[in-house]
Amino acid sequence: MEYYDVIIVGAGPAGSTLAQRLQGSGKRILIIDKQSFPRDKTCAGWVTPAVLDTLGIDQEDYSRGRTLQPIRRFRIGMMGQAPVENDHGEVVSYGIRRCEFDAYLLDRVEAPKVLATPVKSIQRQGGNWRINDTWEAPLIVGAGGHFCPVARLLGDGPGGHETIVAAKEVEFEMTPGQAETCQARGDTPELWFCRDLKGYAWVFRKGNYLNIGLGREDNHRLSEHLDAFVQAMKDSGRIPGDLPSRFKGHAYLLYDHAERPLVDDGVLLIGDAAGLAYTQSGEGIRPAVESALLAADVIARAEDYSASSLQLYGDAIADRFGTRATDLEQGWQLPDWVKMPIAGTLMRSHWFTRKVVTEKWFLHQQVPPLPAAV
Repeated sequence: MEYYDVIIVGAGPAGSTLAQRLQGSGKRILIIDKQSFPRDKTCAGWVTPAVLDTLGIDQEDYSRGRTLQPIRRFRIGMMGQAPVENDHGEVVSYGIRRCEFDAYLLDRVEAPKVLATPVKSIQRQGGNWRINDTWEAPLIVGAGGHFCPVARLLGDGPGGHETIVAAKEVEFEMTPGQAETCQARGDTPELWFCRDLKGYAWVFRKGNYLNIGLGREDNHRLSEHLDAFVQAMKDSGRIPGDLPSRFKGHAYLLYDHAERPLVDDGVLLIGDAAGLAYTQSGEGIRPAVESALLAADVIARAEDYSASSLQLYGDAIADRFGTRATDLEQGWQLPDWVKMPIAGTLMRSHWFTRKVVTEKWFLHQQVPPLPAAV
């Protein structure tokens, strides 16, 4: 049996950020993931300058051999309507490929890593947690996304009415012919909201790589909406006509409507495992990184790993992201005041799509970054 102070299940941005932040704390850390790295990860894939600053990423260094696509504009519309395009006049975000980004973050971690190893068992043994009858620690951290096995220990909360977003997308490298005919521009991601406002689709070009997808609340007619969107984009010439046939699916919880507990005795959840994706956009990378930093500060100072001690992390999450909604109203992306006949008009407004949709909901420019990881 191998003994550690903290075992992190999940080596994505949340898990790797937590492990790196705890370096130098004196804690013995182990990070486990079911996949080997680099690995494919279904995600549209963009990060704001705030995330890069918080992670202490040198852009010049990162861009060597990796995709770092500057984003200066957004093309936003409601399906069936003409879109509007806003130029922010500066770089407001960066397109990344998750296979590169996640591997880069994990490579910075000095703690032992066990990859390509699924968690098959988690048992409580004398105040410790034992994983796969091989590793043991008093604290386990769930960082393995929506279906994280550590999150399953805590359940979905008292109500069981969480809003789950299901998405399907594809990312592939275009052939020279596809790249030449594709009208989507790398510096201008496209966001297209469903007419019933229960989801949105995107077209995002990163150099010669193209990412296309659609996410909707509760998997409601997801494939039907995706097929219609893809066909409309093909018909308009925005994307190549010969796309890969296989779209990959994934799911996540939205922060305002998630009921999943964050802590228990010897257990703590971060990132998508905790249901922290931004409610209006579904973006999860920044919440994953920030939750990991908040968790690391609590873990490093904790006298023990009881639920009462770890609750300081839950308090920090509430302070950072706000108190979760208690009425569990239906709907995920847009507030109720938008869900009126004026929604179509708002989506044709340059001011609304820039100041509200892009800068507030997707870029969170009004929220200052956390202090950089060390």
